Amino acid sequence: MNPNKFSASEIGTIYDVMRARRDMRHFIPGQLEDGQLERFIQAAHMGPSVGLMQPWRFIRISDMGLRLSIQEHVEQERIATADALGERSSEFMRLKVEGILSCAEVLVVGLIDQRERFVFGRRTMPEMDLASASCAIQNMWLAARAEGIGMGWVSLFDPARLREICQMPGGSQPIAILCLGQVKEFYPAPMLEIEAWDKRKALGEIYYENVWAAEKPLSE
Repeated sequence: MNPNKFSASEIGTIYDVMRARRDMRHFIPGQLEDGQLERFIQAAHMGPSVGLMQPWRFIRISDMGLRLSIQEHVEQERIATADALGERSSEFMRLKVEGILSCAEVLVVGLIDQRERFVFGRRTMPEMDLASASCAIQNMWLAARAEGIGMGWVSLFDPARLREICQMPGGSQPIAILCLGQVKEFYPAPMLEIEAWDKRKALGEIYYENVWAAEKPLSE
């Protein structure tokens, strides 16, 4: 008997939430409950961080003019991404990639400036600040899903331009635009799977023992 173990129903719920989490793009009118956004940010702030550096900062975008500026920039990047995709350009342009103007809340997430001061755990892997912030965002995602709120992570932006739009410090690094809000329903599977953009790999393709197994060429 493991005294540190949660009950079977609690464990089941955790896995259920992870399976049901979706990167949402479609939102319906409706605000979050009082205190709900703060709970989600608190969930993020409980995430692990290398050297306890807590590199994340969250900016709530409550000004509609600012939200419009962000959405217009994302749209420009969407078109640039389509151009870079070549033969998949038209397929990509049919996808809905953000819900910035239709969701209840928009958050811009950034890494703090002067990150070079933090050496613990980052001497050879400075990108661990990004890994830490990603864990925080995943915490928020799971908390939102558990409360029936959709969340989408938008990454179609130029960090320098988004930093300028949001008046962030020069050395900071924007990493995410998060859209949160009410949804009619959650996608039955990840949207990009439903749209046949790609499919989830089997465990045998991503799980090795002792050595990294040879993979099939991407052309196959």
